[in-house]
Amino acid sequence: MNTAKQTALFSSAEAAQRQQKKARGATKECLPRLDAHPETRERLLSFCRLQAGEVWHDPVHGHRVGVLDAADRADVLKVVEDEKTPLVINDPPYNVRAGNANTINLGKIDLDEYLEFSRKWVQNALEIMDENAHLYVWIGADHTDNFQPLPDFIMMMRKFQELRPRNFITMRNQRGYGTQKNWMWVRQELLYYVKGNPPFNVAAEYTDIPKILRGYYKEVNGRFTENLERSKSENIRAGNVWVDIQQVFYRMEENVPGCYAQKPLKAIERMMLASSEEGNLIVDFFAHSGTTLIAGEKLNRRVYTFDIDPIFAEITIRRLEHYRKTGKTVWQWRNPFPELER
Repeated sequence: MNTAKQTALFSSAEAAQRQQKKARGATKECLPRLDAHPETRERLLSFCRLQAGEVWHDPVHGHRVGVLDAADRADVLKVVEDEKTPLVINDPPYNVRAGNANTINLGKIDLDEYLEFSRKWVQNALEIMDENAHLYVWIGADHTDNFQPLPDFIMMMRKFQELRPRNFITMRNQRGYGTQKNWMWVRQELLYYVKGNPPFNVAAEYTDIPKILRGYYKEVNGRFTENLERSKSENIRAGNVWVDIQQVFYRMEENVPGCYAQKPLKAIERMMLASSEEGNLIVDFFAHSGTTLIAGEKLNRRVYTFDIDPIFAEITIRRLEHYRKTGKTVWQWRNPFPELER
């Protein structure tokens, strides 16, 4: 068989294989990592309804989304005004080169500069929190640089006397990354602080995982009983190691294409259910993929959220609109900006 005929046959077979994959639902994300692709960002900016300093007011349930700076007190008050919140959930940049890319949104800066940025947004969060309120902070650790900024951030938080540390939560990823020369990295860290003495709904901590271990015998009314008899639930409590939450990847409905290191909806819902009530105002200084807004919409909480990046603010608004229209938590691998495909 000559080379030309081989090439033709190979091309036909390759095309057929692509069609088969397409029919079976083989997919890939339609947007690259947005913080690392300036060309794509430049195109998307023209589709953003908000510019720096502007706030979108939801006419349905009163949510707010802004393009604002978490470290700027005036910006924070622009969206919150004179209201107070019992719950702040923040997922700030980790000061780690995420995915081996050093970008403005998810990059690494001088540690002192990072801590000064952190000090400012924590102070702004304190100002808008109720007398009794909860603060959750996702934070990372760079094992290639003495695990900064995790220990440094914790030390910085000691300066805020109004905040008390309550727990150090680890979310155990079902998928990890690493090499053959190290333990696989499968953890995400979540710091939990309180201001005053806020209520905590322990019922929200129970998982779908059934209790299977028996033991811990204790005498009750003259009879030895084991732990399952005394339990208030047949399922285990999440505790401060969450093993029942899948981190987001492109096959999941809640995935937002282009949003690197997106937090799971189930994790945000757990915090809301444990640390707030229906009708409460929840505030998130780093909107990113809009997960806190969707959790609030589902659980009947108002959410004020903002991001310094107008693209992520736009994605947050579009995600809410998409959820209301379709009932789906987001686009999976599909494009949140269909205008790009026209």
